[in-house]
Amino acid sequence: MDVTIRRAVSQDLSELLSLYAELSIGDELPTPEVAAATWAQMLGSEMVSVLVAEQEGRVVSSCVLVVVPNLTRNQKPFALIENVVTSATMRGRGLGKRVIRAAIDEAWAAGCYKVMLMTGRTDPAVLAFYEGCGFERGKTAFQIRRPAA
Repeated sequence: MDVTIRRAVSQDLSELLSLYAELSIGDELPTPEVAAATWAQMLGSEMVSVLVAEQEGRVVSSCVLVVVPNLTRNQKPFALIENVVTSATMRGRGLGKRVIRAAIDEAWAAGCYKVMLMTGRTDPAVLAFYEGCGFERGKTAFQIRRPAA
């Protein structure tokens, strides 16, 4: 299987939106205008990288890496990984691990002292997947979500 791991480019938007439809079933996808504006903002940010696995010209897996400047930990940045998704037809082939590995490598190259990832999934296979990527359960995570209007 010939797969390329690379940073996403502007032309990847429609395929990423298709992947994101599989990530959070039931979420409303943005209109084309909103998606294009948000995508341009993401691609224009020095803090955000979108990594993709491409096979036969199709984006089949992706994750988002955010590198955050920091005034603690000897001014070393930290990183967050979000929106990890692989096309349902391509799961179990190591593509998710490869895009996560690329994101981690990019974080280390940026001098990050840690990379964090949170998941709301409780499926043991999903948790084992993240542990297989090198993540360990350790800290307690908290979140607050914006109340519905």
